[in-house]
Amino acid sequence: MTATGGPGADPIPWLLEEDNPSVRFFTLVDLLGATARDRRVAAARKAIMERGPVPKILAKQKKGGYWGEPEDFYVRAKYRGTVWQLIVLAELGADPNDPRIRRAGEFVLRWSQDRESGGFSYRGGPGGGGQPSGVIPCLTGNMVWSLIRLGFGRDPRVGRGIGWLTRFARFDDGEGPAPSGRPYDRFEACWGRHTCHSGVAKTLKALAAIRAKDRTPEIGRTIAAAAEYFLRHRVYKRSHDPSKTVKPKWLKFGFPLMWDSDALEIFGLLAGLGYRDQRMRDAAELVLSKRDAAGRWALEETCNGRFLVDIEKKGRPSKWVTLNALRALKAHQLKAVPTK
Repeated sequence: MTATGGPGADPIPWLLEEDNPSVRFFTLVDLLGATARDRRVAAARKAIMERGPVPKILAKQKKGGYWGEPEDFYVRAKYRGTVWQLIVLAELGADPNDPRIRRAGEFVLRWSQDRESGGFSYRGGPGGGGQPSGVIPCLTGNMVWSLIRLGFGRDPRVGRGIGWLTRFARFDDGEGPAPSGRPYDRFEACWGRHTCHSGVAKTLKALAAIRAKDRTPEIGRTIAAAAEYFLRHRVYKRSHDPSKTVKPKWLKFGFPLMWDSDALEIFGLLAGLGYRDQRMRDAAELVLSKRDAAGRWALEETCNGRFLVDIEKKGRPSKWVTLNALRALKAHQLKAVPTK
């Protein structure tokens, strides 16, 4: 299976343009194999903090490391509160050494993380710490992933979040009774007889961000279980009826994805983990089918208008979606750009 395209179908020069330093940085590192010693990489990393969405988001941060009102870090300020900014900043490759990033991470760890279980809650307690009744898997996965990306990977509090994922993650496929006991009793949509796909996606994303040499046997088993869950679903289809999709929305590629996922993200995670399973074939073909004549992919799904800073334009060629598609295809060993 190979991608097709004429001589003008190489999107790499477009991705390397300096108007989007984040995409330029990740293109150099992830697609072209440049190292930190490359002056282009260092310059792009520096530019991320000087141009584009990252400095605009950070300019709106309050002194306490939060955005908006401190208590509205998730629900009432959806996509504008602190946990959402942490996700976006991690996606954009913000500098972990910037003190504003450190303050944001510390705020989330102080106010969202349940001090008992290590999971992350969508609401804080009056004395600090996330309320145990609000701990949910997609948020926990997102926060663990974001904190790893933003330099908190060796923090023992993040380790406790990882422990929560490996202990409580579920991969039920609607075939047995719903799990019971804490934390399963509270949210049918998250746990139930059929586990929430987004929760599994963010769990897999978080654990895949841990370096292979640092993965414990429990992490390895959870990654394998999450991967098999999506392979049973052929990445984006219903396991019991592959003629139907898990969510029609997952056929539309977006960035950033926040609490939800799509077929490209899951395919990319599996490919990045080294899976070459035949059950990924439909997803590979879906990704390739969305490539235009210029070798680019469009932004089909977005929460623009709800973000603090909008990212790209819906319906237009997207550097972010193109980058993510090329990352996934490269990891899956599918040719997506002309060989030079």
